[in-house]
Amino acid sequence: MAGAHFIVFANEKGGTGKSTTAVHAAVALTAAGRRVAALDLDTRQRTLGRYLDNRAETVKRLGVELPMPAYDTFDPAKAETIDAALDRLAADAEIVVVDTPGRDDPDARLAMLRADTLVTPINDSFVDLDLIGQVDPETYRVRRPSFYAELVWNSRTQRAKTHGASVDWVVLRNRMQHIEARNMRRVGDALNELSKRVGFRVIPGLGERVIYRELFPKGITLLDLAQMGDVGIGHIAARQELREMIAALALPQPGEAAPPRAAAAG
Repeated sequence: MAGAHFIVFANEKGGTGKSTTAVHAAVALTAAGRRVAALDLDTRQRTLGRYLDNRAETVKRLGVELPMPAYDTFDPAKAETIDAALDRLAADAEIVVVDTPGRDDPDARLAMLRADTLVTPINDSFVDLDLIGQVDPETYRVRRPSFYAELVWNSRTQRAKTHGASVDWVVLRNRMQHIEARNMRRVGDALNELSKRVGFRVIPGLGERVIYRELFPKGITLLDLAQMGDVGIGHIAARQELREMIAALALPQPGEAAPPRAAAAG
């Protein structure tokens, strides 16, 4: 029997929508009938954990049934190690979603070693792209991979040696702005060039919408339209973005082998 599939959301830069994306992925996969567990590694902010706390309170307060993954927040003050916490959650789950802090963190690095799918959300800008690749200011061509790409490379190499398993590295383009067509095209071209050099896939993420900020207090997601009251075209469009993102992750179905991975460049 295959073990749980680990999806690790990691980016050392904050403000990329990482936790929001991780929560929506965990809930969407649960709604699809998968057994999902989620682990929040950001002990200080606990965005994922607080989001799901709010969701549990909404279920209790309104007496409604909502798709609810099992979840926990890692506490380094306890004796449990990262590997032990992940193994505990994986014991009764098909998929384990891990949300890491938006900073360099030793526990996040350990979690990355367990990733089957490593998701790096970035805002659609050269500021965020600089995390994984340096761009020439005149031509906008990629000069070289940045420190984070090297970190991921080392993690993938170590995982391959230790577990004999590959990692599907996915760069998620969040908060895409349709009004900046030239900037979007330049960022997209640079990402595609860089993806061939360091071996990641690029997929569309969640758009820039006020909707997401309104969902947090109740812990609801774009899949919970019945709990939103007034639902507009923006909600429907955002829900479709979420569904497309989940499909683009190309996760293995129960009983299936993992999908082919993007080749890592040498």
